[in-house]
Amino acid sequence: MERAFRVDAVPAPELVARVRAAREAGRVPDVLIGGDLVGDGPLDALDAVEVAPGDLEQLLPTASGRERLPRWVVAKGSFGPSFVRTQALMRTQVLNTVCEEASCPNIQRCWSRGTATFMIAGANCTRGCRFCDVATARPVGPPDAEEPHRVAQAAAEMGLRFVVVTAVARDDLPDGGAAHFAATIRALRERLPESRVEVLIPDFRGNWDALDQVVEARPDVLNHNTETVPRLYRKVRPGARYERTLELLERSRAAGLPTKSGIMVGLGERLSEVTQVLADLAASGCELVTVGQYLSPSPRHLPVERFYAPAEYPALAALGERLGLAHVEAGPLVRSSFEADRVAGSLPVTA
Repeated sequence: MERAFRVDAVPAPELVARVRAAREAGRVPDVLIGGDLVGDGPLDALDAVEVAPGDLEQLLPTASGRERLPRWVVAKGSFGPSFVRTQALMRTQVLNTVCEEASCPNIQRCWSRGTATFMIAGANCTRGCRFCDVATARPVGPPDAEEPHRVAQAAAEMGLRFVVVTAVARDDLPDGGAAHFAATIRALRERLPESRVEVLIPDFRGNWDALDQVVEARPDVLNHNTETVPRLYRKVRPGARYERTLELLERSRAAGLPTKSGIMVGLGERLSEVTQVLADLAASGCELVTVGQYLSPSPRHLPVERFYAPAEYPALAALGERLGLAHVEAGPLVRSSFEADRVAGSLPVTA
């Protein structure tokens, strides 16, 4: 089955013409307007979601042909006192956050809530993924041995009960930075014994001894992103392998860790491909998955192929849960660490 939109509207010729042009440009899938199909079908191969006429309008070029960002991907927030305090703390402790380095659209929202995702092991990543805004360069020197303690101190000052830590890829290191992850988890455990820790890790190039170092530190949630469908891996994340991602998650779950992954949509994937990824993640033992709209950080990065309508996200969440995932957090601005404490709370309680 492939995605389609169903719109309860009178099929006015002007609207049909605009929808047809948007569909030919790949901006929308097949659309049923008042019972008339704009697209190739066939109808029995389409999985249609009900899209509000106003939402469909947001996905079409304007009457003058100008493209626009749909209103639901325009992040809102404020630079209030909590934001300023969080920013000042990161500067004082000389810490990086993925919020800033990856140009996360939720930074105002999260920092204003007094939360942030720490990014350890430097600001330069050895990978060159074409969707990511983190700087690609050879890191200078080993990770800062004092950084884990500064992360723990900052988390304590922020009063965090759930701490999320990620890192740049460090392919220049024999263990890919695994020991630094483990040291950070241990520092957080020592400083904040009542807090939970989620780590978002790279694939360590398939070095399972390195993965074991992180597993042995026993984070409460181990997250590794799938990012996209297998067909697009070479274009989207050329340094990674889909099968390696699944194996990492399978090994982590087999070691008893709750596991999590995330994918982006809007890069040219098909619904059938997303369905297969969700099924593969469930089969690997992954329990939590985040799904969010890809937004291109700059003209140098991959373009957005299609903006998903708001109604598609609940449908994707329901699909993933039918396939066996414990929880799928899906929404236009959902990212890997989006409200991570609440999402982790969706995990089944074990004795």
